[in-house]
Amino acid sequence: MEGLCVKLFEASRKYKMKRHKAEAIGMVDSFEASHEGIKTVDIQKRCEFSGTSHLCIYFVTWNMNGQVPCEDIAKLVGEDRKYDLLVMGLQEAPRNNICKLLKNTLADTHMLLGKSVMQSVQLYVFGPKNSEQFTRAHARNVEERNLQFKHISNSLFSKNRNPYAKSAQLTVWLGDLNYRLQGINSYPARDLIHGNLHQMLTSKDQLLQEAERGEIFNGYCEGALDFKPTYKYDIGSSSYDTSHKVRVPSWTDRILFKIDSNNINATLHSYEAIESIQSSDHKPVKAHLCLKLEK
Repeated sequence: MEGLCVKLFEASRKYKMKRHKAEAIGMVDSFEASHEGIKTVDIQKRCEFSGTSHLCIYFVTWNMNGQVPCEDIAKLVGEDRKYDLLVMGLQEAPRNNICKLLKNTLADTHMLLGKSVMQSVQLYVFGPKNSEQFTRAHARNVEERNLQFKHISNSLFSKNRNPYAKSAQLTVWLGDLNYRLQGINSYPARDLIHGNLHQMLTSKDQLLQEAERGEIFNGYCEGALDFKPTYKYDIGSSSYDTSHKVRVPSWTDRILFKIDSNNINATLHSYEAIESIQSSDHKPVKAHLCLKLEK
């Protein structure tokens, strides 16, 4: 997809956001510069783009909790690999074996284009060559996460730009952002989740609240949080935390994107958790995004 420049960020932080419906279902053309929080993008199951003018990207973020589950790597990359690019951001990942496992699993369909490993925070890109950029981050509390996001954004978009941070038409943040639900206790939250009413919890999400306040992620897009909160689970199960802390389930793991070009259309085809993976206290989150470059 010639002429397309992309930035991706793998992160760990807490934000609060207000999400607005995109005017066209599943389609994002351009974004306003004014404060608008986060836009919710509907899922469009079928890709209506055709020809060679589109690029399909499969994003995965997962906090691995230090585990190396070989069988889960195959679940991460999926069986139907009809994507051009695979972007995988890992947190609390083991320092060895992961790259080799990914390469072996994808050997028949994709090759490693690049990687960035900062101890347990790791980013891998597989697929055909293009001008993608990827940056990662990790933070602990709401204020620190907000400051870290602003620092990285200012560094990327300031006049004294890093040569690796040139302006881009597409920017993606993915990772264990670590924003929690607040204003609700654990058991009432779990009752809503067990009743398949977890969407009622989005008003308690710190990430959406911070964005609504204009602190962070203004103009970014995210799929609807139709999946259950991804943290914290008892390892080896799909049961939420049964320790003495009884943590409130939260959507800590997120994928957000922003387009800064009138010549690019983006369609989100999926945004969901991989609930079958049980080796970590986090569930992985995946998104399938297709881009079309208008001439």
